[in-house]
Amino acid sequence: MTKTETSPGTAEPLAFAFSHCEALVREGDPDRYFATLFAPAAFRPHLFALAAFSLTTARVRDAVTNPIAGEIRLQWWRDALQGEARGDVKANPVAAALDDAIVKRKLGRQPFVDLIDARVFDLYDDPMPRVNDLEGYCGETASSLIRLGGLVLCDGAEPGGAAAAGHAGVAFGVVGLLRALPWHARNGQVYLPADILKDHGVTREDIVTGRGGPGLLGATADLRALARRHLKAFEDARANIAPAALPAFLPTALVEPSLAMMERPGYDPLNTIIALPRWRRLWRLWRGSRRG
Repeated sequence: MTKTETSPGTAEPLAFAFSHCEALVREGDPDRYFATLFAPAAFRPHLFALAAFSLTTARVRDAVTNPIAGEIRLQWWRDALQGEARGDVKANPVAAALDDAIVKRKLGRQPFVDLIDARVFDLYDDPMPRVNDLEGYCGETASSLIRLGGLVLCDGAEPGGAAAAGHAGVAFGVVGLLRALPWHARNGQVYLPADILKDHGVTREDIVTGRGGPGLLGATADLRALARRHLKAFEDARANIAPAALPAFLPTALVEPSLAMMERPGYDPLNTIIALPRWRRLWRLWRGSRRG
């Protein structure tokens, strides 16, 4: 049996769970979907399980009518990870695939709980307080996903590059939040740190009402600079990553071209859609994979 094979009695439900996760990621997180295709095929089901879990918890706000209902959903995931949920947890295909990944790849459960705890912020409308809070949020979400992906790809061996994963995740996470700013603003969410907004004379109302203004251009420029600092720190620490773990870091290949698109004349943080053409996205990922 390979690492992702199961006994005959469980093979069919797990096959559906893995297929469900892959389809979910393909539709909702194409950057991670295409990056995962460059990983060895034997590891992809569990990598898709990780990404599907992250995507599912990120979408909790959109699935509920108030923050308390969102907190209850996130608590279900905590209980499921800790073996305390009621009912058949594995009836949920994402939970079933994730549990298989955790058991087969010997992953710790605490990083997943920490990711859930970070997602509580998504349920409320308060701005991110400070830059270091934003870095921490990206660390518990995007960085953690990269680190866990490296553990999957190394199949029990130490993937190294913990610092590299931290910096890569912050760079990727900050760029993702900048790209999502138009949608977040319409939903009343503000991930731009309050200390940066204050420095540029921007209020939460300027963002959620769509007023924007020159101050917002300055604030987003500061965040692009933050992403680039972490991208450079990732490159400096890249040599410490085990070669087998490198596919987990591939999404960072999309950071720089996204930043460049935000620096073109006429960029409006609240209205410009930043989306790389599919061919360019695949070319960047392919080129990044060749470095490994």
